[in-house]
Amino acid sequence: MLDELKKQNKLIVGSKQGLKAIKEDRAQTLFIAKDAERHVTRTIEEAGKESQIQIVYVDSMKKLGKACGIEVGAAIAVILK
Repeated sequence: MLDELKKQNKLIVGSKQGLKAIKEDRAQTLFIAKDAERHVTRTIEEAGKESQIQIVYVDSMKKLGKACGIEVGAAIAVILK
């Protein structure tokens, strides 16, 4: 599943943009790093569950960032529909 992230051209990294995509019903899959700060991920995780989109938990922010093709860790990533 993580391998698919790099190939996505419809990818959002970051909680503000990700939350906006979920609220606008543009999100398909939500990725959350398990080691991310809870106050960063809580709101977007709840929104994802309410919208009944697929949520994938990733072991670390480092792994998620790398899977997104960025040099820094990522707490949240969203694949758009």
